[in-house]
Amino acid sequence: MKKLVAITSCPTGIAHTYMAAEALQMAAQEMGVEIKVETQGSVGAENVITENDLKEADGVIIAADTNVDKSRFAGKPLIEVPVKDAIKDSKSLINRALSTKQVFKGDAKKVEEAPKDQDKSIGKGIYKNLMTGVSFMIPFVVAGGILIALGFAIGGIYVFKSPGTIGEAIFSTGKQAFALMLPVLAGYISYSIADRPGLVPGFVGGALASTIGAGFIGALLAGFIAGYTVVLIKKYVRLPKSLEGLMPVLVIPVLSTLIIALIMIFVLGGPVKAINDGLAAFLKGLQGANAALLGIVLGAMMAFDMGGPFNKAAYVFATSTLTTSALSSGGTAIMAAVMAAGMVPPLGIALATVIAKNKFTEQEREAGKAAWALGVSFISEGAIPFAAGDPLRVIPSVMAGSAVTGALSMIFGSKLAVPHGGIWVLFIPHVVTNLIGYVIAIVAGTIVTAVVLSAIKKKKVY
Repeated sequence: MKKLVAITSCPTGIAHTYMAAEALQMAAQEMGVEIKVETQGSVGAENVITENDLKEADGVIIAADTNVDKSRFAGKPLIEVPVKDAIKDSKSLINRALSTKQVFKGDAKKVEEAPKDQDKSIGKGIYKNLMTGVSFMIPFVVAGGILIALGFAIGGIYVFKSPGTIGEAIFSTGKQAFALMLPVLAGYISYSIADRPGLVPGFVGGALASTIGAGFIGALLAGFIAGYTVVLIKKYVRLPKSLEGLMPVLVIPVLSTLIIALIMIFVLGGPVKAINDGLAAFLKGLQGANAALLGIVLGAMMAFDMGGPFNKAAYVFATSTLTTSALSSGGTAIMAAVMAAGMVPPLGIALATVIAKNKFTEQEREAGKAAWALGVSFISEGAIPFAAGDPLRVIPSVMAGSAVTGALSMIFGSKLAVPHGGIWVLFIPHVVTNLIGYVIAIVAGTIVTAVVLSAIKKKKVY
Protein backbone atom coordinates (compact mmCIF):
# COMPACT_ATOMS: atom_id res chain seq x y z
CA MET A 1 0.00 0.00 0.00
CA LYS A 2 1.25 3.46 -0.94
CA LYS A 3 1.79 5.87 1.92
CA LEU A 4 1.75 9.67 1.97
CA VAL A 5 2.34 12.28 4.63
CA ALA A 6 0.78 15.73 4.53
CA ILE A 7 0.64 19.06 6.34
CA THR A 8 -2.39 21.35 6.33
CA SER A 9 -2.33 24.93 7.57
CA CYS A 10 -4.48 28.03 7.04
CA PRO A 11 -4.06 31.64 8.25
CA THR A 12 -6.54 31.35 11.12
CA GLY A 13 -5.57 27.78 11.99
CA ILE A 14 -9.20 26.87 12.60
CA ALA A 15 -11.58 25.64 9.92
CA HIS A 16 -9.59 25.26 6.67
CA THR A 17 -6.75 23.44 8.43
CA TYR A 18 -8.93 20.65 9.78
CA MET A 19 -11.35 20.48 6.87
CA ALA A 20 -8.43 19.93 4.48
CA ALA A 21 -7.03 17.21 6.75
CA GLU A 22 -10.37 15.43 6.91
CA ALA A 23 -10.85 15.65 3.14
CA LEU A 24 -7.42 14.12 2.49
CA GLN A 25 -8.01 11.31 4.98
CA MET A 26 -11.42 10.44 3.53
CA ALA A 27 -10.14 10.49 -0.05
CA ALA A 28 -7.11 8.37 0.83
CA GLN A 29 -9.30 5.78 2.52
CA GLU A 30 -11.51 5.53 -0.57
CA MET A 31 -8.44 5.19 -2.81
CA GLY A 32 -6.70 2.57 -0.68
CA VAL A 33 -3.83 4.89 0.19
CA GLU A 34 -2.41 5.32 3.69
CA ILE A 35 -1.95 8.94 4.74
CA LYS A 36 -0.89 10.76 7.88
CA VAL A 37 -1.88 14.41 8.07
CA GLU A 38 -0.15 16.83 10.43
CA THR A 39 -2.35 19.83 11.19
CA GLN A 40 -0.60 23.09 12.01
CA GLY A 41 -3.55 24.95 13.50
CA SER A 42 -4.15 27.60 16.09
CA VAL A 43 -3.35 25.15 18.91
CA GLY A 44 -0.01 24.17 17.36
CA ALA A 45 1.07 21.08 15.45
CA GLU A 46 -1.03 17.95 16.01
CA ASN A 47 -0.60 14.39 14.72
CA VAL A 48 3.05 15.27 14.08
CA ILE A 49 4.88 13.42 11.31
CA THR A 50 7.69 11.27 12.77
CA GLU A 51 11.00 10.20 11.26
CA ASN A 52 9.59 6.72 10.78
CA ASP A 53 6.58 8.15 8.92
CA LEU A 54 8.96 9.97 6.58
CA LYS A 55 11.04 6.86 5.90
CA GLU A 56 7.92 4.97 4.81
CA ALA A 57 6.32 7.82 2.84
CA ASP A 58 6.16 7.73 -0.95
CA GLY A 59 5.40 11.42 -1.18
CA VAL A 60 4.56 14.62 0.69
CA ILE A 61 1.61 17.00 0.34
CA ILE A 62 1.83 20.54 1.73
CA ALA A 63 -1.62 22.14 1.61
CA ALA A 64 -1.04 25.50 3.25
CA ASP A 65 -1.59 29.23 2.91
CA THR A 66 1.17 29.98 5.40
CA ASN A 67 4.89 29.25 5.19
CA VAL A 68 5.63 25.74 6.45
CA ASP A 69 9.09 24.50 7.41
CA LYS A 70 9.87 21.87 4.76
CA SER A 71 13.47 21.13 5.73
CA ARG A 72 12.63 17.66 7.10
CA PHE A 73 11.24 16.58 3.72
CA ALA A 74 14.53 16.88 1.80
CA GLY A 75 14.88 14.05 -0.69
CA LYS A 76 11.15 13.28 -0.83
CA PRO A 77 8.76 13.86 -3.75
CA LEU A 78 6.77 16.90 -2.67
CA ILE A 79 3.91 19.01 -3.97
CA GLU A 80 2.76 22.27 -2.44
CA VAL A 81 -0.70 23.77 -3.00
CA PRO A 82 -3.12 26.22 -1.33
CA VAL A 83 -5.13 24.66 1.48
CA LYS A 84 -8.39 25.02 -0.46
CA ASP A 85 -7.12 22.57 -3.12
CA ALA A 86 -7.11 19.79 -0.52
CA ILE A 87 -10.74 20.57 0.33
CA LYS A 88 -12.03 20.89 -3.25
CA ASP A 89 -10.27 17.99 -5.02
CA SER A 90 -8.35 15.83 -2.57
CA LYS A 91 -8.35 12.72 -4.78
CA SER A 92 -6.64 14.56 -7.62
CA LEU A 93 -4.13 15.96 -5.15
CA ILE A 94 -3.29 12.47 -3.85
CA ASN A 95 -2.80 11.19 -7.41
CA ARG A 96 -0.47 14.10 -8.14
CA ALA A 97 1.55 13.39 -5.00
CA LEU A 98 1.96 9.74 -5.96
CA SER A 99 3.04 10.50 -9.53
CA THR A 100 5.12 13.66 -9.08
CA LYS A 101 8.77 13.77 -10.10
CA GLN A 102 9.41 16.90 -8.05
CA VAL A 103 11.94 16.06 -5.35
CA PHE A 104 12.46 18.58 -2.60
CA LYS A 105 16.14 19.37 -2.15
CA GLY A 106 16.54 21.81 0.69
CA ASP A 107 16.18 25.34 -0.63
CA ALA A 108 15.29 24.32 -4.17
CA LYS A 109 13.12 21.87 -6.03
CA LYS A 110 14.07 19.80 -9.02
CA VAL A 111 11.03 20.43 -11.16
CA GLU A 112 10.19 18.31 -14.18
CA GLU A 113 7.52 20.65 -15.56
CA ALA A 114 8.13 24.03 -17.20
CA PRO A 115 8.93 26.82 -14.74
CA LYS A 116 6.00 28.91 -13.56
CA ASP A 117 5.52 32.47 -14.65
CA GLN A 118 7.81 34.60 -12.51
CA ASP A 119 5.18 37.22 -11.68
CA LYS A 120 2.81 34.55 -10.39
CA SER A 121 5.56 33.02 -8.25
CA ILE A 122 6.36 36.41 -6.74
CA GLY A 123 2.68 37.09 -6.09
CA LYS A 124 2.23 33.72 -4.44
CA GLY A 125 5.24 34.34 -2.21
CA ILE A 126 3.96 37.75 -1.12
CA TYR A 127 0.55 36.28 -0.33
CA LYS A 128 2.05 33.46 1.74
CA ASN A 129 4.25 35.85 3.69
CA LEU A 130 1.27 38.09 4.41
CA MET A 131 -0.93 35.15 5.46
CA THR A 132 1.80 33.87 7.79
CA GLY A 133 1.77 37.24 9.57
CA VAL A 134 -2.02 37.27 9.69
CA SER A 135 -2.16 33.72 11.11
CA PHE A 136 0.04 34.70 14.06
CA MET A 137 -1.76 38.03 14.54
CA ILE A 138 -5.34 36.77 14.77
CA PRO A 139 -5.06 35.02 18.19
CA PHE A 140 -3.79 38.28 19.69
CA VAL A 141 -6.70 40.17 18.12
CA VAL A 142 -9.27 37.67 19.34
CA ALA A 143 -7.84 37.29 22.86
CA GLY A 144 -7.44 41.05 23.27
CA GLY A 145 -10.91 41.79 21.92
CA ILE A 146 -12.69 39.26 24.10
CA LEU A 147 -10.85 40.45 27.23
CA ILE A 148 -11.81 44.03 26.39
CA ALA A 149 -15.44 42.89 26.11
CA LEU A 150 -15.23 41.15 29.49
CA GLY A 151 -13.73 44.29 30.99
CA PHE A 152 -16.69 46.31 29.71
CA ALA A 153 -19.11 43.67 31.02
CA ILE A 154 -17.64 43.83 34.53
CA GLY A 155 -16.71 47.50 34.81
CA GLY A 156 -19.10 49.29 32.48
CA ILE A 157 -18.45 51.61 29.54
CA TYR A 158 -16.05 53.81 31.56
CA VAL A 159 -14.06 50.88 32.97
CA PHE A 160 -10.77 52.45 31.80
CA LYS A 161 -11.38 55.28 34.31
CA SER A 162 -11.49 52.87 37.27
CA PRO A 163 -7.87 51.79 37.94
CA GLY A 164 -7.36 49.06 40.51
CA THR A 165 -10.63 47.28 39.79
CA ILE A 166 -10.97 43.77 38.32
CA GLY A 167 -12.83 45.13 35.32
CA GLU A 168 -10.09 47.64 34.57
CA ALA A 169 -7.37 44.99 35.01
CA ILE A 170 -9.09 42.71 32.48
CA PHE A 171 -9.72 45.64 30.12
CA SER A 172 -6.08 46.79 30.32
CA THR A 173 -4.81 43.26 29.72
CA GLY A 174 -7.00 42.96 26.65
CA LYS A 175 -5.82 46.34 25.41
CA GLN A 176 -2.17 45.28 25.77
CA ALA A 177 -2.83 42.02 23.92
CA PHE A 178 -4.59 43.99 21.21
CA ALA A 179 -1.68 46.44 21.01
CA LEU A 180 0.64 43.56 20.07
CA MET A 181 -1.35 43.02 16.88
CA LEU A 182 0.82 45.23 14.65
CA PRO A 183 4.24 44.10 15.96
CA VAL A 184 3.21 40.45 15.62
CA LEU A 185 1.88 41.00 12.09
CA ALA A 186 5.08 42.70 10.94
CA GLY A 187 7.35 40.34 12.89
CA TYR A 188 5.94 37.18 11.36
CA ILE A 189 5.74 38.58 7.83
CA SER A 190 9.45 39.27 8.21
CA TYR A 191 9.98 35.81 9.75
CA SER A 192 8.23 34.21 6.80
CA ILE A 193 10.66 35.95 4.43
CA ALA A 194 13.93 35.71 6.35
CA ASP A 195 13.35 33.05 9.02
CA ARG A 196 14.40 33.74 12.64
CA PRO A 197 16.75 36.68 11.85
CA GLY A 198 13.70 38.54 10.53
CA LEU A 199 11.87 38.54 13.86
CA VAL A 200 13.69 41.41 15.60
CA PRO A 201 13.50 44.05 12.83
CA GLY A 202 9.96 42.93 11.99
CA PHE A 203 8.68 43.30 15.54
CA VAL A 204 10.45 46.64 15.97
CA GLY A 205 9.11 47.90 12.64
CA GLY A 206 5.57 46.90 13.62
CA ALA A 207 5.93 48.57 17.02
CA LEU A 208 7.17 51.75 15.36
CA ALA A 209 4.23 51.67 12.93
CA SER A 210 1.93 51.67 15.94
CA THR A 211 3.85 54.42 17.75
CA ILE A 212 4.08 56.87 14.83
CA GLY A 213 0.48 56.34 13.73
CA ALA A 214 1.26 54.41 10.53
CA GLY A 215 -1.19 51.72 11.61
CA PHE A 216 -1.93 48.49 9.79
CA ILE A 217 -0.55 49.64 6.42
CA GLY A 218 2.68 50.77 8.06
CA ALA A 219 3.08 47.46 9.93
CA LEU A 220 2.46 45.50 6.76
CA LEU A 221 5.10 47.49 4.87
CA ALA A 222 7.49 47.22 7.84
CA GLY A 223 7.21 43.43 7.81
CA PHE A 224 8.11 43.12 4.14
CA ILE A 225 10.88 45.72 4.29
CA ALA A 226 12.41 44.13 7.40
CA GLY A 227 12.33 40.65 5.90
CA TYR A 228 13.94 41.61 2.61
CA THR A 229 16.46 43.83 4.42
CA VAL A 230 17.65 40.78 6.36
CA VAL A 231 17.82 38.74 3.14
CA LEU A 232 20.02 41.42 1.54
CA ILE A 233 22.27 41.70 4.60
CA LYS A 234 22.79 37.92 4.65
CA LYS A 235 23.61 37.99 0.95
CA TYR A 236 25.95 40.98 0.73
CA VAL A 237 27.49 41.58 4.17
CA ARG A 238 30.55 39.40 4.66
CA LEU A 239 32.80 39.07 7.71
CA PRO A 240 36.08 37.21 8.14
CA LYS A 241 35.56 33.54 9.03
CA SER A 242 36.74 34.15 12.57
CA LEU A 243 33.91 36.68 13.07
CA GLU A 244 31.10 34.89 11.19
CA GLY A 245 29.56 33.82 14.50
CA LEU A 246 28.68 37.48 15.14
CA MET A 247 26.38 37.68 12.12
CA PRO A 248 23.22 36.10 13.61
CA VAL A 249 23.59 37.50 17.14
CA LEU A 250 24.99 40.98 16.48
CA VAL A 251 25.37 42.21 12.91
CA ILE A 252 22.05 41.12 11.39
CA PRO A 253 19.72 42.13 14.29
CA VAL A 254 21.45 45.47 14.94
CA LEU A 255 21.91 46.52 11.32
CA SER A 256 18.47 45.39 10.12
CA THR A 257 16.71 46.99 13.09
CA LEU A 258 18.58 50.27 12.54
CA ILE A 259 17.64 50.29 8.85
CA ILE A 260 13.96 49.56 9.43
CA ALA A 261 13.81 52.19 12.20
CA LEU A 262 15.28 54.89 9.94
CA ILE A 263 12.94 53.95 7.09
CA MET A 264 9.84 53.91 9.28
CA ILE A 265 10.62 57.16 11.12
CA PHE A 266 12.06 59.31 8.32
CA VAL A 267 10.65 57.86 5.09
CA LEU A 268 7.37 55.96 5.52
CA GLY A 269 5.97 57.29 8.78
CA GLY A 270 4.62 60.64 7.58
CA PRO A 271 3.07 59.54 4.27
CA VAL A 272 1.46 56.39 5.68
CA LYS A 273 0.07 58.30 8.67
CA ALA A 274 -1.41 60.82 6.26
CA ILE A 275 -3.07 58.00 4.31
CA ASN A 276 -4.48 56.51 7.51
CA ASP A 277 -5.76 59.87 8.72
CA GLY A 278 -7.40 60.54 5.35
CA LEU A 279 -9.01 57.11 5.30
CA ALA A 280 -10.28 57.57 8.85
CA ALA A 281 -11.78 60.97 7.94
CA PHE A 282 -13.40 59.47 4.84
CA LEU A 283 -14.94 56.59 6.79
CA LYS A 284 -16.09 58.94 9.54
CA GLY A 285 -17.88 61.03 6.95
CA LEU A 286 -19.77 58.12 5.45
CA GLN A 287 -23.49 58.47 6.11
CA GLY A 288 -26.67 56.94 4.72
CA ALA A 289 -26.31 55.49 1.23
CA ASN A 290 -22.52 55.78 1.23
CA ALA A 291 -22.27 53.82 4.48
CA ALA A 292 -24.62 51.20 3.04
CA LEU A 293 -22.42 50.89 -0.06
CA LEU A 294 -19.36 50.29 2.11
CA GLY A 295 -21.32 47.67 4.04
CA ILE A 296 -22.30 45.94 0.79
CA VAL A 297 -18.68 45.78 -0.39
CA LEU A 298 -17.34 44.52 2.94
CA GLY A 299 -20.18 42.00 3.25
CA ALA A 300 -19.59 40.62 -0.25
CA MET A 301 -15.85 40.33 0.44
CA MET A 302 -16.49 38.36 3.64
CA ALA A 303 -18.64 35.85 1.75
CA PHE A 304 -16.80 35.61 -1.57
CA ASP A 305 -14.07 33.19 -0.48
CA MET A 306 -15.04 32.46 3.16
CA GLY A 307 -11.65 32.61 4.86
CA GLY A 308 -9.59 33.34 1.75
CA PRO A 309 -7.72 36.51 0.71
CA PHE A 310 -10.80 38.71 0.19
CA ASN A 311 -12.33 37.60 3.48
CA LYS A 312 -9.08 38.20 5.35
CA ALA A 313 -8.53 41.60 3.72
CA ALA A 314 -11.95 42.80 4.89
CA TYR A 315 -11.45 41.34 8.36
CA VAL A 316 -7.97 42.77 8.92
CA PHE A 317 -9.16 46.15 7.65
CA ALA A 318 -12.00 46.05 10.17
CA THR A 319 -9.76 45.11 13.10
CA SER A 320 -7.42 47.98 12.23
CA THR A 321 -10.29 50.41 12.98
CA LEU A 322 -10.47 49.23 16.60
CA THR A 323 -8.11 51.86 17.97
CA THR A 324 -8.04 52.82 21.64
CA SER A 325 -10.21 55.86 20.97
CA ALA A 326 -12.68 53.74 18.98
CA LEU A 327 -12.90 51.22 21.81
CA SER A 328 -13.63 53.94 24.34
CA SER A 329 -16.50 55.20 22.18
CA GLY A 330 -18.17 51.82 21.69
CA GLY A 331 -16.22 50.33 18.78
CA THR A 332 -16.69 50.83 15.05
CA ALA A 333 -19.45 50.33 12.50
CA ILE A 334 -17.01 48.65 10.11
CA MET A 335 -16.10 45.95 12.61
CA ALA A 336 -19.79 45.36 13.29
CA ALA A 337 -20.63 45.02 9.61
CA VAL A 338 -17.74 42.64 8.94
CA MET A 339 -18.50 40.26 11.80
CA ALA A 340 -22.22 40.20 11.04
CA ALA A 341 -21.59 39.55 7.35
CA GLY A 342 -19.09 36.79 8.19
CA MET A 343 -21.72 34.96 10.25
CA VAL A 344 -24.26 34.85 7.41
CA PRO A 345 -22.79 32.26 4.93
CA PRO A 346 -23.00 29.22 7.23
CA LEU A 347 -26.22 30.46 8.87
CA GLY A 348 -27.95 31.05 5.54
CA ILE A 349 -26.92 27.64 4.20
CA ALA A 350 -28.00 25.96 7.43
CA LEU A 351 -31.43 27.57 7.08
CA ALA A 352 -31.62 26.50 3.43
CA THR A 353 -31.04 22.85 4.41
CA VAL A 354 -34.12 23.15 6.61
CA ILE A 355 -36.52 24.94 4.27
CA ALA A 356 -35.44 23.13 1.07
CA LYS A 357 -34.55 19.65 2.28
CA ASN A 358 -35.14 18.06 -1.13
CA LYS A 359 -32.28 20.09 -2.60
CA PHE A 360 -29.65 18.72 -0.23
CA THR A 361 -28.35 15.22 0.37
CA GLU A 362 -28.68 13.62 3.78
CA GLN A 363 -24.97 14.24 4.37
CA GLU A 364 -25.39 17.92 3.48
CA ARG A 365 -28.37 18.27 5.81
CA GLU A 366 -26.25 16.82 8.63
CA ALA A 367 -23.46 19.26 7.77
CA GLY A 368 -26.10 22.01 7.92
CA LYS A 369 -26.64 21.26 11.59
CA ALA A 370 -22.96 21.94 12.27
CA ALA A 371 -23.15 25.09 10.13
CA TRP A 372 -25.57 26.64 12.66
CA ALA A 373 -22.92 26.42 15.39
CA LEU A 374 -20.14 27.64 13.11
CA GLY A 375 -22.23 30.57 11.89
CA VAL A 376 -23.22 31.91 15.30
CA SER A 377 -19.54 31.61 16.30
CA PHE A 378 -18.41 33.77 13.35
CA ILE A 379 -16.61 30.96 11.52
CA SER A 380 -17.39 31.72 7.87
CA GLU A 381 -15.54 28.60 6.73
CA GLY A 382 -18.54 26.52 7.81
CA ALA A 383 -19.98 27.24 4.35
CA ILE A 384 -16.98 25.90 2.43
CA PRO A 385 -18.10 22.25 2.04
CA PHE A 386 -21.29 23.49 0.36
CA ALA A 387 -19.47 26.05 -1.80
CA ALA A 388 -16.94 23.44 -2.92
CA GLY A 389 -19.73 21.14 -4.10
CA ASP A 390 -21.81 23.78 -5.92
CA PRO A 391 -19.83 27.04 -6.17
CA LEU A 392 -21.86 28.69 -8.96
CA ARG A 393 -25.01 28.63 -6.84
CA VAL A 394 -23.72 28.78 -3.28
CA ILE A 395 -21.22 31.64 -3.61
CA PRO A 396 -23.64 34.17 -5.20
CA SER A 397 -26.26 33.21 -2.61
CA VAL A 398 -24.01 33.80 0.40
CA MET A 399 -22.62 37.00 -1.13
CA ALA A 400 -26.14 38.36 -1.55
CA GLY A 401 -27.04 37.62 2.07
CA SER A 402 -23.79 38.98 3.49
CA ALA A 403 -24.05 42.14 1.38
CA VAL A 404 -27.56 42.76 2.75
CA THR A 405 -26.33 42.22 6.31
CA GLY A 406 -23.34 44.53 5.85
CA ALA A 407 -25.53 47.27 4.40
CA LEU A 408 -28.20 47.01 7.11
CA SER A 409 -25.60 46.95 9.89
CA MET A 410 -24.09 50.19 8.55
CA ILE A 411 -27.51 51.82 8.01
CA PHE A 412 -28.60 50.97 11.57
CA GLY A 413 -25.35 52.47 12.85
CA SER A 414 -24.44 49.43 14.94
CA LYS A 415 -20.93 49.49 16.39
CA LEU A 416 -18.86 46.58 17.71
CA ALA A 417 -16.05 46.86 20.25
CA VAL A 418 -14.58 43.36 19.78
CA PRO A 419 -13.12 41.63 16.70
CA HIS A 420 -14.54 38.15 17.18
CA GLY A 421 -16.88 35.98 19.22
CA GLY A 422 -20.02 35.90 17.09
CA ILE A 423 -23.34 35.81 18.91
CA TRP A 424 -21.66 34.88 22.20
CA VAL A 425 -20.36 38.42 22.79
CA LEU A 426 -23.39 40.35 21.55
CA PHE A 427 -25.20 40.32 24.87
CA ILE A 428 -22.27 41.59 26.93
CA PRO A 429 -23.06 45.18 27.93
CA HIS A 430 -21.39 47.91 25.87
CA VAL A 431 -19.90 45.50 23.30
CA VAL A 432 -22.43 46.33 20.57
CA THR A 433 -24.56 49.43 20.04
CA ASN A 434 -28.10 49.15 18.61
CA LEU A 435 -28.29 45.44 19.36
CA ILE A 436 -31.81 45.04 17.97
CA GLY A 437 -30.84 46.55 14.63
CA TYR A 438 -27.70 44.40 14.56
CA VAL A 439 -29.64 41.18 15.14
CA ILE A 440 -32.16 42.23 12.46
CA ALA A 441 -29.27 42.70 10.00
CA ILE A 442 -27.91 39.20 10.70
CA VAL A 443 -31.35 37.58 10.48
CA ALA A 444 -32.21 39.43 7.25
CA GLY A 445 -29.00 38.34 5.53
CA THR A 446 -29.48 34.76 6.71
CA ILE A 447 -32.98 34.69 5.20
CA VAL A 448 -31.81 36.25 1.92
CA THR A 449 -29.08 33.63 1.51
CA ALA A 450 -31.46 30.79 2.37
CA VAL A 451 -34.20 31.99 0.00
CA VAL A 452 -31.83 32.66 -2.93
CA LEU A 453 -30.03 29.34 -2.50
CA SER A 454 -33.28 27.43 -2.14
CA ALA A 455 -34.60 29.04 -5.32
CA ILE A 456 -31.61 28.43 -7.58
CA LYS A 457 -30.31 25.12 -6.28
CA LYS A 458 -31.39 22.02 -8.19
CA LYS A 459 -33.27 19.16 -6.57
CA LYS A 460 -31.21 16.15 -5.67
CA VAL A 461 -31.92 12.98 -7.66
CA TYR A 462 -32.03 9.83 -5.50
